Amino acid sequence: MPQNLGGTGSTLPRRQLGRHLLEWRTQAGYTQAKAAQLLEMGATSLGRLEKGENSRIKTRDIQAACDLYGVPDDLIAALVGLAKQANVKNWWHQYGDLIPKDFDVYVGLEAAATKILSYQPELVPGLLQTADYDRALAHEQGPDDDPEQQAGRIQLKMQRQKIITRRTQPVTLDVVVGEAALRRAAGGRGVMAVQLRHLADMSTRDNIELAILPFAAGFPGGISMPPFVVLMFGESAPGEPVEPPVVFLEGIVGNMYIEDRDDVARFLRTYDLIRGKAIAGPDSRQALRELARER
Repeated sequence: MPQNLGGTGSTLPRRQLGRHLLEWRTQAGYTQAKAAQLLEMGATSLGRLEKGENSRIKTRDIQAACDLYGVPDDLIAALVGLAKQANVKNWWHQYGDLIPKDFDVYVGLEAAATKILSYQPELVPGLLQTADYDRALAHEQGPDDDPEQQAGRIQLKMQRQKIITRRTQPVTLDVVVGEAALRRAAGGRGVMAVQLRHLADMSTRDNIELAILPFAAGFPGGISMPPFVVLMFGESAPGEPVEPPVVFLEGIVGNMYIEDRDDVARFLRTYDLIRGKAIAGPDSRQALRELARER
């Protein structure tokens, strides 16, 4: 594994900060050398910052870079918040804690991934939800929310899904969906029938593997697992990840991002146990289409 991936400075908040700085520098039309000159820092230092390799980050450097690149004020607050996060491998991101509530760390992480593993016992995975299914969930979450805001969130979800349908290097998606997610209604019988057929159709894509964990499978590993996502970022060489894989656990008041190597390995072993008890391939598609006909 490359040395920087194991260093204390290479943590998820810093890598996410680096991605945003690189993106905004590129949009502003500055080369790394020119930006470093204007920021009065070495090009090597700026490069390390953009790669998330700096263990100590000065917030004034982040502010200066954001001013140079024309970053909006609300995003500047989020990037400064990322810079202030502790150098820890398991990061609890509480909503509104240093980072504004409307800044979605996960979406940027998801967009950078090359492979995503997902276990969802009670909900259809977000990347495979239809607009009507998502709309039903959005209504339950905030029945009194402004319709335009709800529509905007649904549109964002549909935009996120392009990472698995794009022609060039689509993300590899490997998901296990619990039987409860397929039988529990969201939006009524018609919405669920369309959603189930959509799952079956999407599972025929070369980059998507979808399996169903039936009730009869019990509890693989002898425990009840919460929903979780493992994000992977490709390899620079065989066995050498570009970045460490990250486990994502979603919560009501905040999210947990786990990148400690041993902890991630436990989640991967558990995923293999769940996957080994699940129905996959043509059998899962047949089950989905039979469930759709029952609606």
